[in-house]
Amino acid sequence: MLDRRELLRRGIALGLAPALLPLAGGAEAAAAEPPHVRRRVKLGRTGLELPDIGFGSSSLSGDAALVQHAFARGITYFDTAESYQGGSSEETIGRALAGRRDEVLLASKQSASASASRAELFDTLEGSLRRLRTDRIDVYFNHAVNDPARLRNEEWFEFASRAKQQGKIRFTGMSGHGGRLVECLDLAVDGKLVDVVLVAFNFGQDPAFYEKFTGSFDFVARQPELPRVLAKARAAGVGVVAMKTLRGGRLNDMRPYEGTGATYAQAAFRWIFATGLADALVVTMKSAAQVDEYLGASGWTKPHPADAGLLRRYARRTERTQCRYGCGDCATACPAGVSIPDVLRARMYAVDYGEPSLAHAALAEVGGAAACLTCDGTPCATACPHGVAIPELTKQVGVTFG
Repeated sequence: MLDRRELLRRGIALGLAPALLPLAGGAEAAAAEPPHVRRRVKLGRTGLELPDIGFGSSSLSGDAALVQHAFARGITYFDTAESYQGGSSEETIGRALAGRRDEVLLASKQSASASASRAELFDTLEGSLRRLRTDRIDVYFNHAVNDPARLRNEEWFEFASRAKQQGKIRFTGMSGHGGRLVECLDLAVDGKLVDVVLVAFNFGQDPAFYEKFTGSFDFVARQPELPRVLAKARAAGVGVVAMKTLRGGRLNDMRPYEGTGATYAQAAFRWIFATGLADALVVTMKSAAQVDEYLGASGWTKPHPADAGLLRRYARRTERTQCRYGCGDCATACPAGVSIPDVLRARMYAVDYGEPSLAHAALAEVGGAAACLTCDGTPCATACPHGVAIPELTKQVGVTFG
């Protein structure tokens, strides 16, 4: 089992370990064969076999050809949710994979509150099944869990048990990326409440990574127990899938610094694989070219020497704009009640992801950022221990979305 010290040692060694494969995406690889899935893994005790890189679909709406391209490249794990693009994501996957159901694994999600009833949960599940054009979902997650009470809802377990008996769900899990993620994961694993967990996990959560280059502030380790609980989950046979692996995903900013076969995204994915703490990862894919780029990291289990420089440069460029997962120190800083972490998340969707619809949806849930327009920024200016420019960023959101 990997403890935190071992994880940090691997992070420090980033860029020193020899590559296992030729540079993915390089001239020799491109001449030999197109990018494709090079490694398949078992998802914990479920026995499900999936590619090490799965298809994330939070921005998918209508592009069936993209799904089919990913499938042709060997991607057989498709992650979606009833809330993605108002259901269009599920509809597109269902249409694109018609006739291929037995060749793929489908994961979907719903946000089940602590008071959700069995009937409500079944209604939401049935909607997903219709849109996906299937009679079963392979992994069904309680979405974005950041409150232990949601894991203790007896109605969820009754629902899950009956849905499994009816063959509508094969395995259940929880997804999360909030400040109480570790607490929720400990409860889920120790209580044997889940088969799979989907968690935010990326190189930006490694304190040792930052110690090498930043002196602008004292880095505060967020969720330092995350490696411990992920190792515990894997030891218990709980499947672990990583998400939010790109730490914001400002890919275009990194293009001038990428060499042949070593892109920022590939470096970020290889960091995940090198930790040994996740069975696989899912990442939102928006184009065929992006699918091919991401698959350049498939099959790797160690970093490449070019990775460290790319990851460090990205961290520098996003130091004052990237909200850290699991922090929340700014949550109560606004006297007007603006939910600063959620507003910063909406900014990430709009600016970094290029997904204004996701930003609108996130803001609608928390009441927006209009109060930031008339505020001088004093209450929240020093609320971030990482130096994120909160007033500037929240005002940007208020101007754009209100």
